Amino acid sequence: MNERITIIQFVERCCAKHASNTFLREKVNGEWTETTFAQTREQAHRVAAGLMSLGLGKGDKVALLSEGRNAWVIGELGILYAGGVNVPLSINLAEGTDLIFRIRHSDAKMVMVSKSQLPKIRRIIDELPAVEKLVVFDELEDFAANEISLREVLELGDAFLSARRDEFVARYESIGPDDYANISYTSGTTADPKGILLTHRNYTANVEQATSVITVPSDYVMLIILPLDHCFAHVAGFYIMMHVGASIATVPFGKSPMEMLRNVPGTIKEVRPHIMLSVPAISKNFKKGIEAGIRKKSPFVQKLYNMGLSNAIKYNKEVYNRGGWQFWRKPLMALFDKLVFSAVRQSAFGGRMKFFVGGGALLDIDLQRYYYAIGVPIYQGYGLSEATPIICANSPVRYVMGSSGRLVQPMECKICDSEGREVAPGELGEIVVKGENVMAGYWKNPETTAKTVIDGWLHTGDMGYIWPEDKSILYVVGRFKALLISADGEKYSPELMEESYVESSRFIDGAILHNSQDPYTILLMVPNKDALKDYVKTAFPSLDPASEEAKVKMLEKLQEEVNIFRRGGSHAGQFPDRWLPAAVCVLPEAFSLANGQMNSTSKVVRRNVEKAYEDKMAYAYTPEGKNIVNPMNLSAL
Repeated sequence: MNERITIIQFVERCCAKHASNTFLREKVNGEWTETTFAQTREQAHRVAAGLMSLGLGKGDKVALLSEGRNAWVIGELGILYAGGVNVPLSINLAEGTDLIFRIRHSDAKMVMVSKSQLPKIRRIIDELPAVEKLVVFDELEDFAANEISLREVLELGDAFLSARRDEFVARYESIGPDDYANISYTSGTTADPKGILLTHRNYTANVEQATSVITVPSDYVMLIILPLDHCFAHVAGFYIMMHVGASIATVPFGKSPMEMLRNVPGTIKEVRPHIMLSVPAISKNFKKGIEAGIRKKSPFVQKLYNMGLSNAIKYNKEVYNRGGWQFWRKPLMALFDKLVFSAVRQSAFGGRMKFFVGGGALLDIDLQRYYYAIGVPIYQGYGLSEATPIICANSPVRYVMGSSGRLVQPMECKICDSEGREVAPGELGEIVVKGENVMAGYWKNPETTAKTVIDGWLHTGDMGYIWPEDKSILYVVGRFKALLISADGEKYSPELMEESYVESSRFIDGAILHNSQDPYTILLMVPNKDALKDYVKTAFPSLDPASEEAKVKMLEKLQEEVNIFRRGGSHAGQFPDRWLPAAVCVLPEAFSLANGQMNSTSKVVRRNVEKAYEDKMAYAYTPEGKNIVNPMNLSAL
């Protein structure tokens, strides 16, 4: 058993050990700035002392609402050093019920907020009577009576440390490993959000566990493009990098989330990261960008690129079993890498990228094969916030493509049937884990806590199995709450099938399967309208893409794409026939944060999608609606 230390002890040790190393990299006024470990510690002390000066007591809650930046990291550390509890909030939350619920439910006494997010808080502040002070990361022309700049907090901290340093030291030394560090709210993909209580030891334990499966050299730079409010970015991002003395960089935010996304390619070229955190949506976008660039090259380069991919994918297989009788392909891989893929890595990722750390939703194996082939593997892992979050991960040391990787240590894991009985390796069931990374519970929700953590075992609600060939490897197949349920009660996880529809067709951008003891399964599909229009222009040049006749051709094409998994199709046999969709609902818009159908970690919020399209789904169970060419689908195009 490792020493049970707090985040404060962890930070103090890391900053002493790596004092002169650069920890934080941030672009300010067009110039990249560097903050060392020693400077990070100093600033965290000043913020903590300033918060104490403002009346923050041990155990008090502070909500944090900001885009990813140095102030976010320093702000959280300051809260923790002061003995407070951080309540990280997504900038994508609606300013109404979503923000109000989380701030009020957490009993937040203060809010730390960036200038860009401040208007949201100002508009709802009257509904937050418990909030006494807003700490604004940036300077403003006019501050309200209850607002103060981070600069002023730092100045208050300097005065406090000068006069009352002993009090400050006593405060952070009084913090124990079982004290709360964070209330991390669930995204609400399948139910209302719950406040996950994570302790100091939950975090430090998970850092220790994570480093049992993956290590990072101290000279690496990680570019964090995921939101910092999620504990995946906490642990896999800045806490692991802090542990090894490495650096993190953030993407300049700009004036909006869209501007931040536009800043990503330029930031990659400037930072030239060694590692990035990824979720499937980001991985897909990078791939689309790479392929768009290849299409602009000469036919010869395109041919080399495709030949190189084919050769590498055949040689690599599932990585752990690469080579074999395909050994003769290895010299060709080196040749294609020199001719094509090295240039791809330079152009897309700055030339130093070693790998992605993948989290979030399940990552299609074809996407994993693609990235491994071009020399930038995505080491898919699995976890959830209730486990702080990392449960397992692939790594350069052990990569079993298609799996979620090797279980972290020390931690226990078992697979249980619906009655709670452990099943044998290879058998499907619920993933259940036990270890120091398991949450303390749900804030103000003892009933759900008692149902979720039983005798120290966290029941994840996710389905998976232990690989019989190597019992340290876990395969995750989907959420119990996302299961398709037939009329006879049989259950099936749809997530891999959904991913396959999207990955196999350039005409499909999103897919949700639905069957809740209904006569058949239906597919809620987000079409790629631009690709469909291009298809019509090429295949039926006489048709106006906006005409009804053209839209009929588009729907027929979509049906063809769905049918590839049926008997006689190019992907027949990949999934059980009885779960393949018998009807298709074509949706008018993509799943997005704006319409509430996607959360901040790019996961689709199923219940919101199904609620938004109740009428379409009901129509799909009628004889007219079962035919893809129907008025509702035509109107969606």
